Amino acid sequence: MSYLKLEQGAPTDLSARIPKEIKTYQRLDALHITYDRVDHAAAETMELCGQIDAVLGASICKNLFLTNRQSTAFYLLLMPGDKRFKTKDLSAFLGVSRLSFADGRFMEKLLDITPGSLSPLGLYNDHECAVSVLIDDELKDAESIGMHPCINTSSLRISMADLLEKILPDTKHTYRFVTLPRHEEEAEV
Repeated sequence: MSYLKLEQGAPTDLSARIPKEIKTYQRLDALHITYDRVDHAAAETMELCGQIDAVLGASICKNLFLTNRQSTAFYLLLMPGDKRFKTKDLSAFLGVSRLSFADGRFMEKLLDITPGSLSPLGLYNDHECAVSVLIDDELKDAESIGMHPCINTSSLRISMADLLEKILPDTKHTYRFVTLPRHEEEAEV
């Protein structure tokens, strides 16, 4: 974990950064949002995500991209990283039958994000507001959460208040809190 370094704000050298990452930093800066950043190898495992979030000092947050059976309604679900997700729980809560993980091509089309980089910051690319934002109740009191700036080689710590009060309104997206149960097998872990 010692190779991960906490930085404040956007990187000073943007020459190796991709355009959508740069645009993300520009949006956050325009909104006067304070954020910390950790640059790292592609975050493809929960173990590395745990190390990153420990350096960030933020709640580990899973971001799941879901759809209905017909692939006509899409959802971005933010939930605690240690909570087990069962589609039937969210399907029942929303009254949507056969909710499942959306194909990565929809993530790229609607959010301009590749699988592994999913983040609420991708909502800046959803100009039609085709993706509904759902936030697990357990994150309601989180001081801050970690998220990618549209690429999984950096992670940001952003306050939950800034996400709810500045970022989501700036993307023109509303959000809904959802209540998802913790399952007994989680208590054993």
